[in-house]
Amino acid sequence: MTPVVHIADSPRRGRIVAIAVFGLVIAVLGALVTVDTLRAARSERELATALRSAPRVVFEPEVTLGGFPYSTHARRGDFPGLTITARGIAVGGPADLRGVPQTCATTTCWAELGVQAGGIRADAAHRWHGWAPVNLRDVQAYAKLDSVNLGRMLDITDLAVNTPAPTDRAGGGGPGDGLLERSSGVLLTGTVSLPPHRPSPRTDSRYPPSAQKFDGERVRVSVTVDLSVVDGDLVITATDFYTGPEEHARADVAPQHRRAVLQRFSSRVPFPRLPWGVVPTTANSAGSDVLISGKAARLTVAPDQF
Repeated sequence: MTPVVHIADSPRRGRIVAIAVFGLVIAVLGALVTVDTLRAARSERELATALRSAPRVVFEPEVTLGGFPYSTHARRGDFPGLTITARGIAVGGPADLRGVPQTCATTTCWAELGVQAGGIRADAAHRWHGWAPVNLRDVQAYAKLDSVNLGRMLDITDLAVNTPAPTDRAGGGGPGDGLLERSSGVLLTGTVSLPPHRPSPRTDSRYPPSAQKFDGERVRVSVTVDLSVVDGDLVITATDFYTGPEEHARADVAPQHRRAVLQRFSSRVPFPRLPWGVVPTTANSAGSDVLISGKAARLTVAPDQF
């Protein structure tokens, strides 16, 4: 008797085998990617711990290492990119602000430090120890103050920072512009005392975090300022009262007080030094923050010197 041959079963089995092989390959690749990602996360955590050994780094920084797969770059001891964000860096305010004791002596002022670097080389045997040298091909570093901490340093307790949208084209300030940045025409809004000069409310435990309970003559205004860097400090120069389209405080300031009010928004603000001794060269706003930044090339650094 001639056996029956099921011809249709052969292609079906082939498809099943192909699907099984494909699924196995996907599972193996997924496992490899997962293992590589976990190794990268562990390495980033080790670097964050090494940075935490720097004296001024109180909280563990956020660290991102570029390069995929991580294992290949780790074996070679090089990575194409590195991003570090360290928040909660204590900073002191001006030693004396128009006869007023510095706010940051009673209320801690905090800054954010950050680094974006390329061309990272690290010794594979001693990678991410606090003392171990790391070579960086290029570095961009910054120090940032938000409006709350900048207000404390200026003694303008309800200070708000705004970066006006560009006015030279239609639709300026839309989503396509991303985070707005500028060094000139930055908008500051806050409440200050009128002459004779009385200090604004202190931002310590005796006063609320606003200027609403100030019992002297006061005014809430919006002014435009220019930002620059001098010897590592942020220099804020008030230029005029703001009357543009952005949301702002509208107040009539008597002509004899206009100059004094503008001067309350002008100051030289000490910033923390940039990571790894990078020299700041520019100052600008970024949304509601103010920062100074600088660039350097071919640095050899150690995490505990951050």
